[in-house]
Amino acid sequence: MDSVLWFYVLLFAVAFLYSSVGHGGASGYLALMALFGVTPDVMKPTALLLNLFVSLTSFTFYYRGHYFNRKLFVPLAVASVPMAFVGGMMAIQSDIYKRMLGIFLLIPVIRFLFFSDIQVNRTINPKTGWLLFIGAAIGLLSGMLGIGGGVILSPVLLLLAWTDQKQAAAISALFIFVNSLSGLVGQLTQGIQFSTDMVAYVVVAFSGGLLGSYFGAMRFPQRTIKFLLAGVLAVASFKLFLPNIW
Repeated sequence: MDSVLWFYVLLFAVAFLYSSVGHGGASGYLALMALFGVTPDVMKPTALLLNLFVSLTSFTFYYRGHYFNRKLFVPLAVASVPMAFVGGMMAIQSDIYKRMLGIFLLIPVIRFLFFSDIQVNRTINPKTGWLLFIGAAIGLLSGMLGIGGGVILSPVLLLLAWTDQKQAAAISALFIFVNSLSGLVGQLTQGIQFSTDMVAYVVVAFSGGLLGSYFGAMRFPQRTIKFLLAGVLAVASFKLFLPNIW
């Protein structure tokens, strides 16, 4: 199997897995593009664009399942959207960007390996100030790195017992969509580049996201796939820190 076909197979798998837990998959797309030698100028807008399709699909399924909590989402989004725009306008030196991304790729690794089956029996109503602070912080990082922020937000929601697993997935999916859109608009002000194969990327990612969202909403078991993807992300993080290792 040649490298191009491997890329599309892994792209489908990433979209499937991330969408099943309410994520758009940007950190996974960035990891794949890092492994296949794509430049940061192309990586960031590409990941955000794919995020839009996959996260909106995921949100639709979870919303129809009545898992969306609007009261929690609104303050998070109000604070995150403008900060994602600001982050998207920031031009980060390539070496610094790769190291920052390498660190944040470890977040979904930890998420999938250690916090994939968190059970929340009783939720707590957070103060609006905390929601605004967390939303702003994640929004800024989202715009800077070209991610939607769901891999950061959903563990926070679960660990603080603000939502259960399904509610976290629904909130994270729409949070990712609005932040990805804001970050992409911010990048447009600086000039962005897309891969010439973008249409194929979107078709593959959307297909994986559609299936993943459906099965995720039906509580499809994904433990093995999560471990495999965690391994891919860990390798990509390692490569970003040591680009000349292979």
